[in-house]
Amino acid sequence: MEVSRPLLLGVVLLAAVLLGPWLARVAVRLAARDVAAPSAARIGVMTALLAGLLAGSVELSGLRPATAALAWAAGAAVVLGAVDLAVHRLPDRVTYPAAAVCVAAFLVDAVVLGSWGALARALAAGAAAFAVATAVRVLAPDGFGFGDVKLLGLLGLVLGWFGWGVLMAGVFLGLLTGAMVSLGLLATRRVGWRTAIPFGPPLLVGAVLVLALGSVSST
Repeated sequence: MEVSRPLLLGVVLLAAVLLGPWLARVAVRLAARDVAAPSAARIGVMTALLAGLLAGSVELSGLRPATAALAWAAGAAVVLGAVDLAVHRLPDRVTYPAAAVCVAAFLVDAVVLGSWGALARALAAGAAAFAVATAVRVLAPDGFGFGDVKLLGLLGLVLGWFGWGVLMAGVFLGLLTGAMVSLGLLATRRVGWRTAIPFGPPLLVGAVLVLALGSVSST
């Protein structure tokens, strides 16, 4: 059955309004390890980000099983970004379930729509991104946390669904965003050369940018 785009986007916005405050509470609890309540500003920002990411997921893939992977990854990205900014940590309790849901959704998509090539590429890209990030972590443990390694594995899975070029562009944009933010903070003397800067948000921004700006399609 065909679903009109305005109706589908309306459902997406409603989902964001309902889930945004809950995700804000989850992020605060993961960061503070208590029952602290999120501020109204945090709820508003996270809800708006979730709405944009969910709408982008629907626009990108339409109504198909793979869209569930993108939607779940969007919710995970909002929480991971918030927690990493607050306490420089990317919780496994968010990353692992997101990876599992993405694999399951991509598998269902392959079974239903025959997108086996995209599934194989996504799994290979996720493994490759994780392996390369692990090597970087071993060589430069001070600049790259293991949470970042696992996040790159997740991003490799999602971006790899759309193509190897999309993955490489997304990682490049993430690294570039991180470098620009670091230079900006250094220039304004908000951080020093030895200050630890969370790298999860720039990686997430890079992934969103490549999907938003590029013309991608799964096969």
